[in-house]
Amino acid sequence: MPYEVERDVAVQAVLRASELCQAVRAALVTADTMAKKDKSPVTVADFGVQAIISHDLATAFPNDPLVGEEHAADLEGPDAAELRDRVVRSVQAVAPELTESTILRAISRGTHPGGAKGRHWCVDPIDGTKGFLRGEQYAVALALIEDGVPVLGVLGCPNLPSDPRRPDSPAGCLFIAVRGQGAHVRPLRDAHELPVRVDDITEPAKAVFCESVESGHSAHDDSAAVARLLGVTRPPYRIDSQCKYAAVARGDASIYLRLPTRAGYEEKIWDHAAGWMVIREAGGQVSDITGKPLDFSIGRTLRDNRGVVATNGHIHDLVIEAVRRTLNV
Repeated sequence: MPYEVERDVAVQAVLRASELCQAVRAALVTADTMAKKDKSPVTVADFGVQAIISHDLATAFPNDPLVGEEHAADLEGPDAAELRDRVVRSVQAVAPELTESTILRAISRGTHPGGAKGRHWCVDPIDGTKGFLRGEQYAVALALIEDGVPVLGVLGCPNLPSDPRRPDSPAGCLFIAVRGQGAHVRPLRDAHELPVRVDDITEPAKAVFCESVESGHSAHDDSAAVARLLGVTRPPYRIDSQCKYAAVARGDASIYLRLPTRAGYEEKIWDHAAGWMVIREAGGQVSDITGKPLDFSIGRTLRDNRGVVATNGHIHDLVIEAVRRTLNV
């Protein structure tokens, strides 16, 4: 199968990264850090995840560059010594074979500018900082982009219930999508995969909205106005991170809105590439708020797009019409 090796490497890398995230949160997030709104645990996890994924990709595909969110320069110098030590220890707990210099070198690979030529990977080490700290939803997101178009996406969702119909089901899912091969889900600790598909709702009034917990990430008032136009009465499903893409892909929700909160903001490709891939292969549709396809070919941001609308595909045009009427675009 095309991308078989890439798929296997990406899955194993995200599994190791998810293990690191769970270990860091268990060891470093305490009542004291939460009270102080201390984000250092997620910072440790961010660097650690990028190190593991970057190293695994470089080992398997030494010629593939990486677009990453973190910069090794932030770990340099005496002032960063404590943070650097915590990052190294967190990585070595999962990958004891990696030395400090190897870890820092792996993190530093994430500076690729992206673009429309050739292939590169992009990673969001911890998507959903506040969800991670609260013990709620966050994601490790990895995508492979070829000639400006995602062709593979893996989403590690360590806290997402494996069975959405049973909230008490074991937490932890991995969503995997490869171009032309559909989307699949598996538990973090079980290699058995199942296909996922979007729901078959064709009447917007029956849809469930999925949106960010944080109002700073998406305009909740505008989302409510869109819902009213569509006749939606069910309460929104609010979760952090690219887990929202996963929720739409497996039918937990029919619509994901990420509406602009300020003029001039440019969405980052690592915040959307893996989720875009999962929803597309699950049969859904993704565009910006005007209906324009997301353009991953112009660098590290989606600067030619505004916001994001993801749906099950059946109601996409109706949702876009309601969004455009609400935002006057």
